[in-house]
Amino acid sequence: MKLVETIEQIFEGILWNSRFFVLLAVIFSMLGGIALFVVASMDVSGVVGNVLNVYLNSLHPEHFHEEVVGGLIGAIDFYLMAIVMFIFGFGLYELFISDIDMAKQSTSSKILEIHSLDELKDKLAKVIVMVLIVSFFQRVLHTNYIGALEMLYFAVSILALSVGLYFLHKDGTH
Repeated sequence: MKLVETIEQIFEGILWNSRFFVLLAVIFSMLGGIALFVVASMDVSGVVGNVLNVYLNSLHPEHFHEEVVGGLIGAIDFYLMAIVMFIFGFGLYELFISDIDMAKQSTSSKILEIHSLDELKDKLAKVIVMVLIVSFFQRVLHTNYIGALEMLYFAVSILALSVGLYFLHKDGTH
């Protein structure tokens, strides 16, 4: 009987400590988020450089405003994806490894506090929906509307997004 209990304890120890493999996902989620923040920031600095160049040289190319807005919306898209990576990394850490003590002591935002897998999925889903909406508007910015039917499709798609956002946030906390 003693041998079985010893084997069981060893196996349970190995099984419990295997949760530390989640640290790989946490580390690489953080690195991915940092990379996305850097890329988005470089995109914004490129847009700012283009704006300064255009206005300092008194040039005003055709479709300039659309390019600026498109570049900035693209950067917002990257920033939101970086936030997804951070929320995912923090959530995995809190669910599998340990609570983050500094976050518990902080009086700032509680967005990174994750108590269950469902809560992590909900937070990720909301940010991913926002990424999709920003991507939609970035694509809409560069779309040419030829007829009334295409304008109707555009209006219906905005209505569908609005209804979807309404139901996404209709959980009583907003």
